[in-house]
Amino acid sequence: MRNPSSPVRTSLAAPEIAARLRLSATRLARRLRQESGAGLSPSQQSALAVIFNHGPLTLGALADHERVAPPSITKVVSKLESDGFVIRTPDPADRRVCRVAISPEGAALLEESRRRKTAWLTARITDLDPEQQRRLADALDVLDELTS
Repeated sequence: MRNPSSPVRTSLAAPEIAARLRLSATRLARRLRQESGAGLSPSQQSALAVIFNHGPLTLGALADHERVAPPSITKVVSKLESDGFVIRTPDPADRRVCRVAISPEGAALLEESRRRKTAWLTARITDLDPEQQRRLADALDVLDELTS
């Protein structure tokens, strides 16, 4: 929602684009975390989403996916398990290894969190005028390219 009195800049240098994009992405991520209503830390919510999308996973694979040290992921998974959001089971091929899967409660929490965040974002997007919505839609392919 641009201030109508502020000038529209059409040619920005790459460093300025990068700085503005970084700030906008950080603010959006923070706001979406606030809207999630999940009561989880960002690490817990991220791990739960990875388990939902890629699980069951070993703790080592989850740590690799999250790019954290194994002791850190063990702590995150222990909290998720104590809250009933994930289930640990021994690996059938190697009983020394355990796999972690999302529980029905964890899946429900994640789905509700995603629904809340999407609803908040939808409301914000519908506040934009049609031209702003079109520009945002056009930018999605570029953002996807940046993050792939």
